[in-house]
Amino acid sequence: MSEVKRGRFLEEFHEVNEVAQIIDNITSFFSNQIAVERNVERVQYVINEYQEQPHLLDPHLESLLGQLLDIVKTPNAPPEVISIAFTFLYFITKTRGYKVIVRMMPHEVADLEPLLAMLAKRDPASSENWETTYMLLLWLSIVCMIPFDMCRFDANVAETPSEKIPVMIRIINIGKLYLEMVDKSRDAAAYMLSRFLTRPDVKVAALSEFIVWALTKLKQADIQTSVGRTTASGMLTVLALLYKFGKREDLIEYAPTILEQLNALNFQESNNTLLRKLVMKAIQRLGLTFLKARVAAWRYQRGSRSLVDNLKSSNPATLDMSQDGIQDHEAGDYEIPDQIEEVIEKLLSGLKDNDTVVRWSAAKGIGRITGRLPLELADEVVGSVMELFTFSETVAAWHGGCLCLAELGRRGLLLPNRLKDVVPVIIRALNYDEKRANFSVGANVRDAACYICWAFARAYDTKELAPYVNQIAESLVIVSIYDREVNVRRAAAAAFQENVGRLGSFPHGIDILTMCDYFAVGNRTNCYLELSNFVAQFDEYTLSLIEHLVDIKICHWDISLRELAAEGLHQLTLRVPEHMTKNVLPKVIEKCLASDANTHHGALISLAQIVYALSKSAASNGRSLGDVLEPEIMKRLLELTTEIQEAKFFKGVNGDMMRKAVCCLIEKFSLSHVPFHKTAVIGVWQSLINECLENIDADIQMAAVSALPAFCTEYYKCEVHCNDLVSKYVKELVNPVEKSRCGYALALGSLPEFLLSGNLMFVLRALVRAATIQPKQEALVEGRRDAVKAVTSICKTVGAKESCSVDDALCAENVGVVYELFFDSLNDYTLDSRGDVGTWVREAAMVGLYEVTSLIVSTCPHLFNENTCKRIFCSLAQQASEKIDRTRGVAGSIFSKLLYHIPEIPYIPHREELLRIFPSEDLEDINWTVPSHTFVRFAKLLSLPAYTYSILLGLTVSAGGLTESLVKHAMGCLVSFLSDISNDSEQQKLLTSSLLTVFSDHQKVDRVTISFFKMINQLLANTIFVKFIVENNAGFPMSLFQLTKAEIGKCMNVQKILASIDVFNGLLQFSDDVRVKSLAQLMYFLCHNYPIVRKNAASNLYESIVTYDNVVEDAVLDDVTALLTETQWDQPADVVRPIRNQLCDLLGVPKPTLVAKKTMTDIVFGTLNT
Repeated sequence: MSEVKRGRFLEEFHEVNEVAQIIDNITSFFSNQIAVERNVERVQYVINEYQEQPHLLDPHLESLLGQLLDIVKTPNAPPEVISIAFTFLYFITKTRGYKVIVRMMPHEVADLEPLLAMLAKRDPASSENWETTYMLLLWLSIVCMIPFDMCRFDANVAETPSEKIPVMIRIINIGKLYLEMVDKSRDAAAYMLSRFLTRPDVKVAALSEFIVWALTKLKQADIQTSVGRTTASGMLTVLALLYKFGKREDLIEYAPTILEQLNALNFQESNNTLLRKLVMKAIQRLGLTFLKARVAAWRYQRGSRSLVDNLKSSNPATLDMSQDGIQDHEAGDYEIPDQIEEVIEKLLSGLKDNDTVVRWSAAKGIGRITGRLPLELADEVVGSVMELFTFSETVAAWHGGCLCLAELGRRGLLLPNRLKDVVPVIIRALNYDEKRANFSVGANVRDAACYICWAFARAYDTKELAPYVNQIAESLVIVSIYDREVNVRRAAAAAFQENVGRLGSFPHGIDILTMCDYFAVGNRTNCYLELSNFVAQFDEYTLSLIEHLVDIKICHWDISLRELAAEGLHQLTLRVPEHMTKNVLPKVIEKCLASDANTHHGALISLAQIVYALSKSAASNGRSLGDVLEPEIMKRLLELTTEIQEAKFFKGVNGDMMRKAVCCLIEKFSLSHVPFHKTAVIGVWQSLINECLENIDADIQMAAVSALPAFCTEYYKCEVHCNDLVSKYVKELVNPVEKSRCGYALALGSLPEFLLSGNLMFVLRALVRAATIQPKQEALVEGRRDAVKAVTSICKTVGAKESCSVDDALCAENVGVVYELFFDSLNDYTLDSRGDVGTWVREAAMVGLYEVTSLIVSTCPHLFNENTCKRIFCSLAQQASEKIDRTRGVAGSIFSKLLYHIPEIPYIPHREELLRIFPSEDLEDINWTVPSHTFVRFAKLLSLPAYTYSILLGLTVSAGGLTESLVKHAMGCLVSFLSDISNDSEQQKLLTSSLLTVFSDHQKVDRVTISFFKMINQLLANTIFVKFIVENNAGFPMSLFQLTKAEIGKCMNVQKILASIDVFNGLLQFSDDVRVKSLAQLMYFLCHNYPIVRKNAASNLYESIVTYDNVVEDAVLDDVTALLTETQWDQPADVVRPIRNQLCDLLGVPKPTLVAKKTMTDIVFGTLNT
C-alpha cells in the first residue's frame, strides 16, 4: 500500500468514516474555534487527496450529502453549524464537480421558500462564509426547475409588504445581486439564472427584460476598474450559459443585438484573461444559435471505434468514407446568416490570444460551429486555420492552430483529403522551438501537436493514415525521446501509445511502447543514452534519430542538451558506423566552423564522440581509425583546432565553453588513437590544455585534467622529453594564483604511470608542500584540497609494491609521507568569509585515507602498521562527531567502509565492540549527515580508551555549536553516557582526564575552547557529573580553573570571555579553594573594560549565589545580592569599581589591583637608567 500512496494512486475513499464522524460531531465542536479550524482543515485535506480520482467519492456522495443537508434543514440550527456544513459541502463539490453534486441535491417544492429565506439573510457585501452562499445558489439552481408554474407559489405569499414580491422576481433579483460579486458565488448565480430563465413560464415573463438589463450593465461596466471587470465577468458568464441551456427559437431574436454589443465593447483587447475567455464562450454560443443544430452528413466517421476489435483484427470493419463517396445530402437546407462570418473571424483571432484558456475556448468554438456548416464553408474554415502555421505567426497562433486541428479531427470535420496538408504541419509543430534570448518558447506547441496525433488515432481509420504512418511514428518517437521538456516527452509517448493501440500499424509499436513508456521517458539522460539506443535497433527509426540529433539537438540553445546529444550520437554511431562515416561526419565537421556559438560548440563535442565511437567500431573489426576514415577527413580533423583558433572561437563570452569542448575533443581523439603523432597539432593541444589548467572555471580545469592522461599516454609515451612536462607542472605548484595551483595539482594527479615512474618522490614532495599550510598562504584552501586529491590519485596510479624504488611506487620508505600528509590535512580548520573552508581539505584527506588504505591492504598489507590504523580510525571518529553535516557524512561513510573492508583491515582498535555498535545490517539505514543517527552511535565509543579523546574532541565542537538540533543531540549523548558510567569510577576518571587533555591541547584555539566552555558549563549543571567529580576527581575543578584562567589571559574576544564567566560560576559549587579563586576572577570581570562583560558577570554571579549553597555567608547574603542587582554595571568602570571593592570585602576575596600602564617616557628613561 505504501507504493500505491507514493504514486498518488488510491483505490477507494478510505477516510469516509472519519469524514462522516466529523460531520456528525459538528454540533458538538462548532463553538470551539480551535476545534472548528482543526476539523475543517482535516476534511479539506482528506477531500483534496481525491482531486485526481474524484470518482472514488461517488459511492459515498449520497450519504455524505444527506448528512450535511439534514444538518442544514434542522430547525433553529445555529448559523455557525450551517456555515460549517456548507463549507464541507463546498469541499466535496470542488473535488467532484458542481454538475454532479447539483443533480444529487433534493429539489422538492418545500425546499424553495427556506432556500430563498436563507439567501435573503445573507449579506452580499460580506466575503465571510462565501461557501454558504455558493452552495445555496447551486441548490437553488436545481430547486427552481421544479415542474410547476412559478405563479402558483405567489398565491400563498403572506400579506406583509416585504413578502409581496413574486417568487419569480425574488429569484431573479437574488441572481442579479450575486452576479456582481467578486467571489465564487458569481458563477453559481450565473448558472442558477441560466437554468431558471430558460424555463417555459419564466422566459415569457422575464427573459427579454433580463437580457436588456445584462446588456445595459455590460455597457456601463468600466473594465479598467476591478468592480467593472467583476460586473462584466458576471454578465458575460450568464449570457454564455443562457445560450448554452436555452432553446434556439427562444434566444435567436436577441443574438444579433448581443453580438453587436460584444463587438462594440471590444473586450478582446482587454488585458484580463477571464474577460477574453468569456467573450470567446459567448461568441461561440451565439454562433451556434445562428445555425440550426445538425450532424453534418459530410463529416468523416470511423466505422469501428473499439480498441479491442482493432487489436484482434488487422483489417477492422470500417465504413467506406472515401472522398468520392461523400455527398452532402442536406446542402440545400443550410441557412447561413451573415453574422456567422463575423463569429468565425472572432474565433480565429481568439486562436492567437496570448492565454491558453482563451485559445482553447476558441478552438472548441470553431470545432462546434464547423460541424453545422456545409462542406464548402467548413473547408474554408480549415483553410483559414491552416494559414496560422507560418513562421511569421506567433507561438500563440501555432498553439491555437494545433488545438483547433485536434478539435476538428476529433469531431470528424477534417476530411482525409486534407491530411496531405495537415500532416506536414503536424511534423513541423512537433519540432517547433523558437529561441528567445537565453530560453526558448514552443513547448506548448509541441504538446498540442502531440494532442493532434492522439486525436487522429481515435478519429481516423488505419487506411486513411497509412501513407503518413512512418512520418508520424518517427516524429513521435523523436519527441518522446529527445524533447527537452518532460511533459512533452510524456505527451508524445501517450500519443504513440494511442496510435499503436488504435491503428496497430506503427512499426515495432509494441516493442517500443514496452520500453519507452510514460515513466521511462521522465528521465532525460535515460532517454538520450538508453531509450534512443534501444529504438535505434529498428531500422525504420535509426536514421531519423541521427538526423534529428545532427540537425537540431547539437545546435540547441541548452548546453546540457547539446552534451547529451553528443553522447547519444556516440551510441548511435556504433549502430551504423558506415552511415556516420560517409554522411554524418562531413556535415558535423562543417558545423564545427559555423558562426553560431551553440552550433560550433555542439558540433565539436559531437565530432569527438563520433570519432571515438568509430574507433571502437573499427577496433572491434581489427582495424584502425585510419583505415576507416578517408584521407580528406583525416586532414580536416588535423587542421580543425588551428582553424578554430583562427576563427577566434576562444575569445568572447563563449570562449570558455569552446575550451571545454576542445578538451573533450583532445581526450576523445587520444582515446581513438588518431594518428597525429609528432605533428604540430600536438603542441597546440598541449598549450590549450595548459591554458585550461590555469582557467578560473573549475569545469574547464576538470575537462583539461580529464583529457591530459589520455593525451599523454597516446602522444608522449615514446617521447624522451617527458620529464620536462612534470617539472613544469611541479614549478606551477608555487604559483601565487590559487586557481593555477589547483589546475596543475590536479594535472599532476592525473598523469599516467610512465610519467610518474622515476619522479614519484619529486612530485610527492612538491604536492605535500603545496598541501601544507605555509606562512601568509592560509587562504589558499582550494589549492591544498586539490593537492591532497592529487596525492590520492597518484597513489592509485603507481600502486604499492613490496620491493621497489621510492621513485616508482608506494613502499615502506615513502608510504609514511603520504599518511602524514593526510593526518596533517585533517587538522586544517581554515576559516574565511565562506565559513569553515578547511572542511574541503579534511574531506579530501579522508577520501585519501580510504583509497590508500584500501590499496595497501589489498596489495601490500605489510606496509600497514598498528599505529597508522589507530590514527586513521580515531581521526575518522573525531570528524564523524563534529558539527558540519557533509563532513560528518563523509567520515561516517568511510569509517563504516573501512570497518567492513574486504580484505579485512588489521589492527583496528576494539574491532569487536565496533562491530556490535555498527552492525552491517543497520548501515544502509544510517544517514551519517543527521546528528541523531551519528552521535548516538559514536558516543558509545567514549567507553573505549582508544577513542575517548577523539570522540570528546568532536563532541566538544558540536556541543558548543550554533545549531539547536546539533547541540541538543551532542549534549544528549554526553549526558546519556554520564548516566551509563555513574557507577564506574575508572570510566569517570578517564572522561575527566580526557576533558582536561582536550582543553590543554587546544589552548588559544578559539574553535575548540569557546565550544569547550559552552559544553563544560552544561556539564557542570549536571548533577551526575558534579557528583562523581566530588567523589572521585577532586583535582578536576582546580585544573579546570587554571586552564580557563590561562585561556582568557590577555583575551579580547568577548564571546570567549562571556563563555568563561559561565565556567567560573559553575566552579563556585566546589571546594573553598576553587570557589575563592573563581570569585576573585569574577570580581575582576565586574570591572572589565567591556560593559557587556560587567553586566553578564554580575547577572551570572547573582544566579549562582541563589542556586548554590555556601557561596556567600548568610550574614552578608542580602547585602551582596542587593549590590549585584541594584547596581548599573554598564556604567564606566571607574564608577562601579568602589562597589566591586565593597563586594570583595563582603565575600572575603582580595581586591584586584589596578596595574598602571607604562608610558613611552617610562620605558625610555627606564632603559637609560639601566
